[in-house]
Amino acid sequence: MPYGSRLAAIMARRLGRACVYTPSARLAVYLALRRWCRPGARVLMSPVTDDVMLFVVLAAGLRPVLAPVSVRDGNIDPGAVPESVWRGVDAVLTTNLYGMPDRMEELTRRCEDLGIPLFEDAAHAMGTHVAGRPIGTFGTAAAFSLSKHAGGKAGGFLAVESTRACRELEALRDDLLVPGRLGDDLATTLRPLARSAVRGSHLVSPVWRTMQRLGLLERDGYRMDLHAPLLAARASQAPSLTAYEPWMRVDLHGFRNRHGLLVRAPLALRLARLDDDLARRRAGVRVLSETPWAAPALRDRTAHEGALPLFRVPLLVHDRDVLVDRLVRHGIVTGYLFDPPLDDYAGGEFVDPSPDPSAARWFASHVLPADPLLAHSVVTALTRARASEAAAPDLPAAASHDTCSPPHPSPNSPWATGGW
Repeated sequence: MPYGSRLAAIMARRLGRACVYTPSARLAVYLALRRWCRPGARVLMSPVTDDVMLFVVLAAGLRPVLAPVSVRDGNIDPGAVPESVWRGVDAVLTTNLYGMPDRMEELTRRCEDLGIPLFEDAAHAMGTHVAGRPIGTFGTAAAFSLSKHAGGKAGGFLAVESTRACRELEALRDDLLVPGRLGDDLATTLRPLARSAVRGSHLVSPVWRTMQRLGLLERDGYRMDLHAPLLAARASQAPSLTAYEPWMRVDLHGFRNRHGLLVRAPLALRLARLDDDLARRRAGVRVLSETPWAAPALRDRTAHEGALPLFRVPLLVHDRDVLVDRLVRHGIVTGYLFDPPLDDYAGGEFVDPSPDPSAARWFASHVLPADPLLAHSVVTALTRARASEAAAPDLPAAASHDTCSPPHPSPNSPWATGGW
């Protein structure tokens, strides 16, 4: 039987599409790009996404083309992409940022008209629907992450339209996997349990601060170090997963490990409990959507529960970086902050910059992604901090007052990566 076929069958039943199991979502995206894009192809993507996705595209030998985004949710704004850019791209990669769905119907029509593949990064969007359809069923292929909603530290899927594509992708995946080790599998299995124990004992803040002081965090800021000269030198080796592994493995060293049953068996149990987890997340989203900090797009969708962001809820605040620090004192490590946008992070050597980066810059610097499972704690902490909402520039300005008086720290705050 193919590797991970039991997990793939569980996900296929949930989604209604054939699925390939992968050790991570980043490997799933890489497989899709290699399968459907020729080297040198140009991929339209959001600049407000995980930097790992940039390196996945580069590793596949492709050129990232950054799109304008909506200031309301940070996702690609198809109407703001110039026609000249549309005519020059060979594929589109969505983000579904924090689970807030991209404009899938419009993107699907665009890609069909152009005859190019649409890839869905659904790592944040398991359980999210648009027009009655699950995210992950619109495009040519869609990548999911079990380290997000299912609460594991490994596992992902690539959902595709045909079983024939599955067989080809399984063969490509198997060529890219590296043998797992029992010690690594044991650490992967125990890490979620250790995380739960730390939370349950209310030790998140001291543990996180200690990790920071001891230099145990892989990132010095929200983005990993680009290492531009080394990255440029690797371009001649693309497509190559091995050449780009120093960037691809950050925050998830086993992204291409062939995990054994010690890892995969607990993931099956977590998938079985997924609906209960999603129900708790929906309840938390409803709490956060009623706060003054809720992003405009969130308020638009409160009447459409299927389209809610179930992974993280985007709140828009002034003095975001100060508030990130204050939340740590309440035992909440924010994580999943994609600031600065990839235009400013990577520059024209590695990407085609967005024709209008202003919305991405504003959104990335003001968004505070809140875990809906910690909704009441987040509301309590922000209320005590007297957090003020930031009105999106295309909306009437809301009266606000900045009350956080500590010095504004660097946007590259070392406790903001990852996510607990």
